[in-house]
Amino acid sequence: MNSAVNSGGYRGYITARPVRGQVIPQRVQNLVVRDYATRSNLFFKLSEVEYAMPGCYIMLNSVLDELSDLDGLIAYSLFTLPQRPERRRKVYDRILQTGGTLHCAIENLALSSPEDIQRAEDILMVDQLAAKTVPQF
Repeated sequence: MNSAVNSGGYRGYITARPVRGQVIPQRVQNLVVRDYATRSNLFFKLSEVEYAMPGCYIMLNSVLDELSDLDGLIAYSLFTLPQRPERRRKVYDRILQTGGTLHCAIENLALSSPEDIQRAEDILMVDQLAAKTVPQF
């Protein structure tokens, strides 16, 4: 994990969209991201806020374009990443290509290797399977 001492810093990534069906105020998301950075000794830069339109990842792509000047990004949650696996894979690939790390604050994950990414994808797959098998009341 990169330390704050010799760091380009980490850009936060939060969203205006619901996360797993819950609307989380942006202020709360940002507090969670900042707290994660503090606890992980990561130099935190301001967060980018994704637009509310479904399937829109303009701000995420903006952060990815900054990766040459950053150590990575801290997303509020793994579930703020694109839902489509091929789009997520592009995000992961861009982060790994620059030697950066993707942190997911709520899940307390740091993704910096293919093994880390597989673990994150397993979490997403289990969540999808659970949503299909849990009775709706």
